[in-house]
Amino acid sequence: MLRYDLVVVGGGPAGMAAALQAHEDGVKSILVLERADTLGGILEQCIHTGFGLHYFGEELSGPEYAARFSEALYQTDIDVKVDTMVLDISADNVVTAVNNFDGLLSIQAKAVVLAMGCRERPRGALSIAGSRAAGIMTAGTAQKYVNIDGYNPGKTVVILGSGDIGLIMARRMTLEGAKVKAVCELMPYSGGLTRNIVQCLEDFGIPLRLSCTVIQTHGKERLEGVTVANVDEHLQPIPGTEEYIPCDTLLLSVGLIPENELSKSAGVPLDPVTNGPVVDEYRETCKPGVFACGNVLQVHDLVDYVTEESKLAGMGAAKFIRGEKPAGNTVETAGEGAVRYVVPQRIHRDTDKDVKLYFRVGRVLENVQLTVTCGEQTLLARKKRKMTPGEMEYVTLKASDLAALPADAKLVVSTKEA
Repeated sequence: MLRYDLVVVGGGPAGMAAALQAHEDGVKSILVLERADTLGGILEQCIHTGFGLHYFGEELSGPEYAARFSEALYQTDIDVKVDTMVLDISADNVVTAVNNFDGLLSIQAKAVVLAMGCRERPRGALSIAGSRAAGIMTAGTAQKYVNIDGYNPGKTVVILGSGDIGLIMARRMTLEGAKVKAVCELMPYSGGLTRNIVQCLEDFGIPLRLSCTVIQTHGKERLEGVTVANVDEHLQPIPGTEEYIPCDTLLLSVGLIPENELSKSAGVPLDPVTNGPVVDEYRETCKPGVFACGNVLQVHDLVDYVTEESKLAGMGAAKFIRGEKPAGNTVETAGEGAVRYVVPQRIHRDTDKDVKLYFRVGRVLENVQLTVTCGEQTLLARKKRKMTPGEMEYVTLKASDLAALPADAKLVVSTKEA
């Protein structure tokens, strides 16, 4: 039985930031477990720039951003095991993992940070008629083929879904010489950042077709084309709007799913909206000593926010190990109206720091009055010109305001259009 103060599951940007913060806060014995053969996570295949603008104040590529943390990690005495799969976390925080070098590992941890990231929603989750022809893949898979393996997956491309990965791959495929004929989005708004819509589609003349989806693929051995159709307010195809688009590649960018199979098997309650654990302001789950951060908690649009959140988890884990973390005396958070969810879902009234509430809206809003209330009391009011589902929002509540809340308080984040 190996023994560590802290075990971090996942060596991507979230896991590395949490481990480094915990080490900085005095945790002496830390182990990072990563199932890939290198640290860095998904950033290793994200060779485009745009990372680090908030956190470092400069524009970095994904590998450059990851290298900042992996280099810092290897300069410490933090232990790292790559090519290692975590199989289970027991009720008393015994982590079971396996790799080719050590075989089966049992690791007793005082605290655990979950930082497993997320995965793409596959074709099997969609109701698209057609055979399993070659040339249909997720946008992330195509990104790995192009940026890591050096393969170009196709010459004529249609992209379904306007998430950030899909938008970025529209540009990437164009730069590789492919013709991207359209990016189709089921919803009446894009799911990606505004800057990616401009830089990846508009700058290259790639059409974005909203309220439009792929209803059928054609071709048996290799994809030959797709049929797209406009959809109504119930997201159902409108008869008579069908259009055939010849192409040899269909990339799917239809949502990300937090990798929480391990969390569920460990008995960690999940939020039905985020599909990530329910946490407090230090990102501790409802299971004592187990923390969650990054895309395993909620899908982020900026890695800078992942880093900020993961540092909170590292701080919280360090406080838990020292026996200094607040316990009990919490207030709940909730969203109303267009606010789909709020993270963290609970906050300690006696917290020692200001707290950021992160949330997303469920539709495009303009001229918005954003408020945070507790009963009849308004803690915060702010005007926003525009809010979109593709961009994460946050508000900051002062620790002094939280300490003054009543015991049965509930914080509500709500929006109202002018």
